[in-house]
Order: sequence, then structure tokens, then C-alpha cells
Amino acid sequence: MYKIKIRKVGNSLGATIPKEVLEKLRVSEGDTVFVTETPDGVKLSAYDPEFEKAMAIYKQGSHKYRNAMKELA
Repeated sequence: MYKIKIRKVGNSLGATIPKEVLEKLRVSEGDTVFVTETPDGVKLSAYDPEFEKAMAIYKQGSHKYRNAMKELA
């Protein structure tokens, strides 16, 4: 468990994330992280839950229109 302090940054608030956590998330400066609400609290992740939804929709369409996709390729 890590203790992170919230600080004022200009007119906003920010948190400094320890290097060990950044390495576990495999993120660095400029990357986007996502905060997801869970029954136990919140989850910080480099994984975009909307991307999985988009890929599921793509998979449905790519299977249905596989011949058209081959022609477009």
C-alpha cells in the first residue's frame, strides 16, 4: 500500500505517484491513466475500459463482414 498526498497545483489539485507504482502501471510522463469506481473504492489503471467495448464491437463486425474486410485490405 502506498500513501499519496494531495497537493494544490495552480488552481487544481494533484497527486504525486511513486516511481514503483508508475513502473507497475507501465506508464510515464504524458501517459493517460484511468480511474474506475469499484465496489471496494477506486482503481487506477493504464487500461481503457472503453477500448475493450470498441474492440468487442469491431470483432462482431469484422466476423460478419470478413469478406468485405478482405477486399478493403
